[in-house]
Amino acid sequence: MLNLPIAMFQMLLALSLFLFTQTAGPSITSPRSGQILRGKVEIIGNLDVPNFSSAQLEFKYDLPAEGASDSAETWFSIQTFSQPIKDAPLTVWDTTLLTDGDYTLRLRVFLQDGSFQDVLVSNIKIGNDISLPTDTPTATLIPTATIPPPTATRLPDAVINAFPSPTPLTVNPASVTTTSIYSTFTQGGLIVLVLFVLSSLILRLRKN
Repeated sequence: MLNLPIAMFQMLLALSLFLFTQTAGPSITSPRSGQILRGKVEIIGNLDVPNFSSAQLEFKYDLPAEGASDSAETWFSIQTFSQPIKDAPLTVWDTTLLTDGDYTLRLRVFLQDGSFQDVLVSNIKIGNDISLPTDTPTATLIPTATIPPPTATRLPDAVINAFPSPTPLTVNPASVTTTSIYSTFTQGGLIVLVLFVLSSLILRLRKN
């Protein structure tokens, strides 16, 4: 009973190793398609494949669409390899020696049976003489209400009403003053008092 699980495990392990050897192949992990290259660029890839014999890293200039059929493809060598390299830098590509434009990289791995495997990375842009695009945010102008400057308003001059100084009135000879009233009232009171006293004396004399 224990031999069955062990046998199944061995079969799964063998199948995994078979699939791994079948799926493993040459690759270029850097640079990638659409990338803009400047100066000296490190090319990273994998050459570690079964039955490895040799390898060649090359590039070609991508002609415009209207001129693509005018001439055959011409590949230029960058580096040759006699030993497999696994997921590591393959070489350094000096792009300053090339004209700005679109290029394609090709990694060709030759096998011991005479066949070969190709890896292509197209649409690589070399731009040593152009500025790389930046993500600098653009300033957004916010409209502001235009307020006219205040104008100076001249206030009316203060009007000063000049009132004439009071002129003393002339004394009216027929006017009655407070002093004259008090004097007349006092005199009248004295006269009434004298008459009252005299009347009282006269009455007393008559009774006697």
